[in-house]
Amino acid sequence: MKAHTRETQATMTPEKSLQYLKEGNVRFQKNLKANRNLLEQVNDTAEGQFPFATILSCIDSRVSAELVFDQGLGDIFSIRIAGNFVNQDILGSMEFACKLAGTKLIVVLGHTSCGAVKGACDHARMGNLTSLINKIEPAVYAVEEPTDKSERNSSNLEFVDAVSKKNVEMTLENIRSQSVILSEMEKSGEIKIVGGMYDISTGGVEFYS
Repeated sequence: MKAHTRETQATMTPEKSLQYLKEGNVRFQKNLKANRNLLEQVNDTAEGQFPFATILSCIDSRVSAELVFDQGLGDIFSIRIAGNFVNQDILGSMEFACKLAGTKLIVVLGHTSCGAVKGACDHARMGNLTSLINKIEPAVYAVEEPTDKSERNSSNLEFVDAVSKKNVEMTLENIRSQSVILSEMEKSGEIKIVGGMYDISTGGVEFYS
């Protein structure tokens, strides 16, 4: 499989881009890989890159977007931050990726048993981590069940995963509300903005419509 060129990128639609990721995740779950020469892709992308998707995911060592979706060099822009939320810098990176570099799809990828989300559920406070946790905590408050305070912490993995999903949903809302550029591109059909959840136990990704 060759690295994407300007011509192949131009053939990618938002729907086709999402399908490529879904197919790549199936290969990953089956321990298969597309036939690609990474060193050849190094040479092919030396003078330019033409990715088809931008993926915002957590820094978790088990959730590498390139591996999870079986993609090669030059295929995706990968943005990683603990808790996969957006700020002004990340939104700017997404605007560059879509408006200037031509990607057709934005994916916000959360994952099960997320450590950053666990920290938010426990309202952890420690150095610079406190500021990061504060950005995820709105998702904790937005999840109403369970109401029993003793069950609203990191020991309840069902609650943790519910907060992770809500955090993805709220991040999608923030992208649309805080970036006029990306919102307009989505409305015009130039790009899709979708969420998904990676299961660290199975390697599978569930996309949200």
